[in-house]
Amino acid sequence: MAAALHWLLTVFSHQSRVLFLLCITFLSTIFIPVDAYAPCTSGNLCALVFVLSCPVVSQNLVTDNVSVVEGEMAIISCRVKNNDDSVIQLLNPNRQTIYFRDMRPLKDARFQLVNFSDNELRVSLSNVSLSDEGRYVCQLYTDPPQEAYADITVLIPPGNPIIEARDEVLSEGNETEMTCTAMSSKPAATIRWMKGDKELPGKPKVELTYDKMYTVTSRLTFTVSKEDDGVPVVCIVDHPAVKDFQAQKYLEQPEVKIVVEFPQGLTREGENLELTCQAKGKPQPQRVNWVKVDDDVPSHAVITGGDLYIENLNKSYNGTYRCVASNSVGESYDDYILYVYDAPTTTPIPTTATTTTTTITTTISYPEANQGTVSPSHNLFYLCLVFLLLLSDSRAGEGAPRTVDHAVIGGVVAVVVFAMLCLLIVLGRYFARHKGTYFTHEAKGADDAADADTAIINAEGGHTNSDEKKEYYI
Repeated sequence: MAAALHWLLTVFSHQSRVLFLLCITFLSTIFIPVDAYAPCTSGNLCALVFVLSCPVVSQNLVTDNVSVVEGEMAIISCRVKNNDDSVIQLLNPNRQTIYFRDMRPLKDARFQLVNFSDNELRVSLSNVSLSDEGRYVCQLYTDPPQEAYADITVLIPPGNPIIEARDEVLSEGNETEMTCTAMSSKPAATIRWMKGDKELPGKPKVELTYDKMYTVTSRLTFTVSKEDDGVPVVCIVDHPAVKDFQAQKYLEQPEVKIVVEFPQGLTREGENLELTCQAKGKPQPQRVNWVKVDDDVPSHAVITGGDLYIENLNKSYNGTYRCVASNSVGESYDDYILYVYDAPTTTPIPTTATTTTTTITTTISYPEANQGTVSPSHNLFYLCLVFLLLLSDSRAGEGAPRTVDHAVIGGVVAVVVFAMLCLLIVLGRYFARHKGTYFTHEAKGADDAADADTAIINAEGGHTNSDEKKEYYI
C-alpha cells in the first residue's frame, strides 16, 4: 500500500498531490478509529503516515545568463533536475520556438543543437550580433509549465585607444594635458592612467552615440618634471570584451640628423653621394624613410635602412632630400640640399706625338716723330700691348683647357702688377730724357761777344769775375 501511494504522489502534479493528501487525511479521520492513532498498532495506518511524512521530489529547471563578444558564439543551456520525461523547449526573445526537444522549428541555421538528453537541452548560437541580444526562455512542459530565463548580453569592444598630447615640446615645470579616447564600445569602457609605475587620476567623460554605443574620453593633467624624460605615459582601457588594451606615449619625439659620408667637399658631376640618416628617440624610431621634396628619388638610388646612396651624379639630381623618422609619439625629419657642381678640369697628359711649335712675330711701329717728343702714355700703351699679345699667344690654339676661377684671379693680379712696373719704367725713362743744362738770364745781351770774358764785361748786369752757373732739374 505504501508503494502504491508513493507512486501516485510522483505521478500527480503539485496541485493534484495536495488535493490527494487532503482527501486521504479527511477519509482517515472518518473511517479509522481514534484509538488507532495510538502507538500505531495498525500496519496500514503506519504505512499511510509514512507516505504522508515522506518529502515529495519536484522537478527544477535552471539556466544561466550569457555574455558574448560580437561575432563569437554563445551557448544556451536548459537543465532539469529530477526530470520525469517532461518536454523541454527553448524560445527566443520574441517567444518563437527555437528547439522543441531535439527538433528546430526556427529556420535560422546559426542555432545548432549541441546536446539533448532527459536532463539538458544545450544550443549554440554562432556569429552573434547586437540584434541577438535579449531574454531567451527555457520552458518545461509540466502542469503548469515551468520557465527559466537566460539573458544574452552582446559585448562590443572599443576601437584602438587614441592618446593625444596638447604640447609637442615639453619643458620642465610646465603643466601639460593628455587625452585618451576609447570609441564605440558596449558597455562603456573604463580608462586608467599610468606614468611609469605610478597611477594618475583622470577625468572621464561618457557619451552615448546614436547607435547605442559608448565613447569614453579621459583627460589627464600633470606637471612635467626632469625625471619624466623618457618615461612612458600609458592609457589603459578596461572592458569585458578585451584584456590588456592600452596605448602609450613617451615624452620625447624622434631626433633626426643627416650625415654626409661621401664626398667630404663639393659634390661634382660623375661622383657618388652617400648619406646616412641618424634617428633617435623614446621609443626608438622603427621607420626611417627617404623622400625627395616635390619630386621622386632617382630610380637607381639605393636605400638601405637609413642610408641613401646615389652614384654618377649629374645636375638633374639637384633638389632637397628628406629623411623622415617616426615612432609612437610622432615623426620628425631633416633635409639635405644637393647641388651638383661641374666636374673638375684637369691638364691633358703630354703624349709622344710630334709637337709643332708656332712662332708668332709681332711688329710694333712707333710714330716717325722725333724720339724726344714721344709721350710717356704712348710708351706705356705700347708696352702693355706687347704683354697682352704675348699673353694671348700663350693661350692660343685649340683644345686649351678652361681655366678655373683662381687662375683667372691670378692672371688679373699679374696683369695689374705688370702694368705698374711698366708705368714705373716709362716714368723713369721720361725723367731721364729731360735732364740737361740751361743758362740763367744773368748774362743777357752777351750772345754776340767774341769770347767769354768780353761777354761777362758786356753783360747787362755789370757783373765782373762771374763764373758760368749750371743748374740741373730732375
